[in-house]
Formats: sequence, C-alpha cells, structure tokens
Amino acid sequence: FLGIDTKPYTFSYGDLKDATNDFSPTNKLGEGGFGPVYKGILDDGRVIAVKQLSLASHQGKAQFIAEIATISAVQHRNLVKLYGCCIEGVKRLLVYEYLENKSLDQALFGDNKLSLNWATRFEICPGLARGLAYLHEESRIRIIHRDVKASNVLLDADLNPKISDFGLAKLYDDNKTRMSTRVAGTIGCLASEYAMRGHLTEKADVFGFGVVALEIISGRPNSDSTLEDEQIYLLEWV
Repeated sequence: FLGIDTKPYTFSYGDLKDATNDFSPTNKLGEGGFGPVYKGILDDGRVIAVKQLSLASHQGKAQFIAEIATISAVQHRNLVKLYGCCIEGVKRLLVYEYLENKSLDQALFGDNKLSLNWATRFEICPGLARGLAYLHEESRIRIIHRDVKASNVLLDADLNPKISDFGLAKLYDDNKTRMSTRVAGTIGCLASEYAMRGHLTEKADVFGFGVVALEIISGRPNSDSTLEDEQIYLLEWV
C-alpha cells in the first residue's frame, strides 16, 4: 500500500446498483479512461458519481487497490473527493462526489455549454494550478496525473474546478526527477519529451495545464477536425 494508512469506505455492489438504477443509461455521465461513469443517489441522500471500471482496461487488483489508496490519501479543495470503492469478484468501482456542472470541456464546448464570463474563466485557471501544485509538491505522496485535459476537470455548483481521474496517475519517489514509462494520455495535451521518449516529470502536467488554459481563453477545443488543416490543432493555430 506504499505506506498509505487511509482506507476508503467499501460499498456493496448491490448498493451501487440500486443507487444508479441498475446503471441505467439515463444516469450515464460519460465514458472515462477506464470505463463509464454513472450518477447515483445513496440511501442517505448523497449524490454520487460511480466509475465502473471496464474489464477491457486490464487493470489488475493490485493496481486498483493502489489507485484507491492513493486517491484516499490526497485531499484538496481542487481535487475530486473519493467516497469509497467496491470490489466484488471481477467488479471494481470507484465512488466519487458528484459535481453538478460536470466537466470543463462540456461547460466550454458541449451541447449545453455554460455561459462562463471572463472572471469565472480567470478563477478556473489558478484553481486548476493549485490542484496540480498540491499533487506535485504538497501531497505526502507526489503524483503526476499524466492526462491533464478539460474533460478531466470537473466544476462544482460554484464553478470551482476539481481535477478528476487519477487512473493514469503514477507515483514517484522524492529522489527521482524523471521516470520512463509507457506513454498514456491524450494526443495534443502531451509534452513532447513525454510523447516521444516516455520521459515523465511533473512538467508533462504543466504542459497539459497550458493547453487547458488556452482552451479557456480562446474558447476553442484542443483539436477541431472541421477546420482547415493549419487550424485543426489549437497549439499550431496559436
């Protein structure tokens, strides 16, 4: 458990099945990197987001437990809170707080996008930066997210940003400044040294933050295939 003592609350699969109305398509919030996410309501009235890990993700039990332990140990106002988990047979799920304004990419570019004024857009940027700084420097366990993008930033009722999806996160020791690893992430949001050579530092997250900041400021997504070739990718367009 990497020296982590915190253990999340364990939910039964039946409880989560009831909370999500048998994982009804009408409760589906989206498709994350490791599987679908559903909205649910617990018996105590709490509204939750349930990440149902896909068997196709090939995530082993040890990796799953490590992810749970990591997230449980990390608490910050700009990080999505983990309520608990479920491990029953091959079924593995994570239970998070539900954030009613969903993801930043939906707020900026979705069919039901929000009207975000400049003051709100400005506040989202330092909020995201605070969350990353905590992961990189302030948390007892230093974490690189590896996939910082608008869809992994959720907005609460007051439009405060919270970083989500630690499924791609990797831990690294204090005496290591760089590690080589299998590249994972979203094309266009990856720093060149990571995408090309697999060399991973917190700078990869900073690069992703920069891309998100450009999306917030410009009002256009990281890539848009409907545009002319030289304008498809945001960084090239800028």
